[in-house]
Amino acid sequence: MNHMVFEVGLAIALIAAAGLLSAKLRFSVIPFYILIGMAVGPHALEIWHFDFRFIESAPLIEFMGRIGVLFLLFYLGLEFSVGRLIKSGRSIAVGGTIYILINFTLGVIFAWALGFPLAEILVIAGITTISSSAIVAKVLVDLKRTANPETEMILGIIMFEDVFLAVYISILSGLVLSGSTTLGGVLLSALIALGFMLVLLVAGRKAVPLLNRLLNIRSNELFALVIFAALFLVAGFSETIHVAEAIGALLVGLVLAETEHAKRIEHLIMPFRDFFGAIFFFSFGLTIDPLALGGAVWMSLGAVAITLIGNLAAGLLAGRSAGLPSKASANIGLTIVSRGEFSIIMANLGKAGGLLAVLQPFAALYVLIMAILGPLLTKESKTIYKWMNKVIPFKDASGKKEGKTVLQKEGSG
Repeated sequence: MNHMVFEVGLAIALIAAAGLLSAKLRFSVIPFYILIGMAVGPHALEIWHFDFRFIESAPLIEFMGRIGVLFLLFYLGLEFSVGRLIKSGRSIAVGGTIYILINFTLGVIFAWALGFPLAEILVIAGITTISSSAIVAKVLVDLKRTANPETEMILGIIMFEDVFLAVYISILSGLVLSGSTTLGGVLLSALIALGFMLVLLVAGRKAVPLLNRLLNIRSNELFALVIFAALFLVAGFSETIHVAEAIGALLVGLVLAETEHAKRIEHLIMPFRDFFGAIFFFSFGLTIDPLALGGAVWMSLGAVAITLIGNLAAGLLAGRSAGLPSKASANIGLTIVSRGEFSIIMANLGKAGGLLAVLQPFAALYVLIMAILGPLLTKESKTIYKWMNKVIPFKDASGKKEGKTVLQKEGSG
């Protein structure tokens, strides 16, 4: 305990330095946070006889990172309307199914082509299928795209992925850890996850008048305590029923976005979102062992290639199925391409089941590459779309080529 405050202070100083460097280079800050975490993580070497490994403070930094994910998703939820999401339920279900089918199928084919056994194939497919809700949320906020028409579909796909994740982890845990699973247990897990989301969204929308009265609190201190209590209680309860705590935070944000206090809540949350969000990406970097990455380079690069192809195809199909123009549809695929916390969960499940050791370094390198590429591709999505439209001209619903009028819309997107 003697050095915990100093270690946390050092971590924050390093995060700030990484942020200043990224601002100077005008590049996404997320990869810088991850890389600085890798450089000083528990697997890093001693530098100038000073140990940067945060031995005493690592659990605290990890917990602060988890809080960062909650604030990122909570703030993202505040930017939207639960009414819009409910009305778009069918298009989100179709888009989410398209996204999962394409990326999961490509992941299975990729792992099978490399000659892996069944259990390893399923773990690798899980690693390459689920996008990082934390990175996606951070990018959308940083690039000011929360008002873009495609962001509703992006949010919906993130939530759809969580239902898939609840079912998939149930199946995979049974296969990997015990060698068997029951259909009843899998269906129950899926129904609980889906039912919890729907009940919270619908009930929260109907409770808006009551929430308006309850949140009519003059004291900023008491107001903050009430909001934080709701956030952490719902997110924590979500985790107990096998729904990702980050999705619980997103749902709370979606409900509170309907109230007349939404702007006040946003103003309250922003500094916490920025501070704890930065710590999340730093803490993720701490978990990566740079020395173990070499043996998984080619496998990781191959997975990156199929993920980019799968995401772009899935985004285009999901967007067009919802009636979005090609530019907005391409933005979907390029925005949710990042991989992160859920991929690491899959790799850890493989480790717990005694599967091949290559899964850990593969997941770490793959996630690192995707965490760097994801924000970059999202930022440059307009340029990428213009290039794609020249190579393969896109057509609108009437069959006409989408011209400059489409490209000029949503200048920030």
